[in-house]
Amino acid sequence: MLLNLFLSVLMTVAVVAVHLVGILSLLYFLRRNAHRARGQSTLDLMWQGSLMLSVVLGVFLLHTAEVWLYAVVYVALGALNDFPTALYFSATAFSTLGFGDVVLNPEWRLFGSVEGVTGLILIGWSSAFLLSVTSRLRVLEHNWEAYAKRGQPKRRRK
Repeated sequence: MLLNLFLSVLMTVAVVAVHLVGILSLLYFLRRNAHRARGQSTLDLMWQGSLMLSVVLGVFLLHTAEVWLYAVVYVALGALNDFPTALYFSATAFSTLGFGDVVLNPEWRLFGSVEGVTGLILIGWSSAFLLSVTSRLRVLEHNWEAYAKRGQPKRRRK
């Protein structure tokens, strides 16, 4: 049990470190490229959209790497027999979906549970990061007042 707990903590530290490096890399990418998307022209909006898409795909890649890292450890520990099954179990545990069709033996259940908690926290961190990026890039912002004023007919004074 202590070995299981120690390995769980070790894996949590490893995937949190991977996540931190990934988030910092995405921030570096944004800082290097955000100056291209400052205005409201069509080209600027396209740049904003492409930056946002790049960040979302980067976060998705981060989570994929973390799930794969857990799957490799499941196979290395002998908790699951083959890599496809380990990858499937890791994805369902990390996302806290947990179908329950693949179950770890009692010796490794704590390890799988800690993966679920770790995945929940990292997905939350990614969501907060994406919200921050969206608000800073102002991708979803639109000047509705200016749009409304352009579309309204002018009033005649009596």
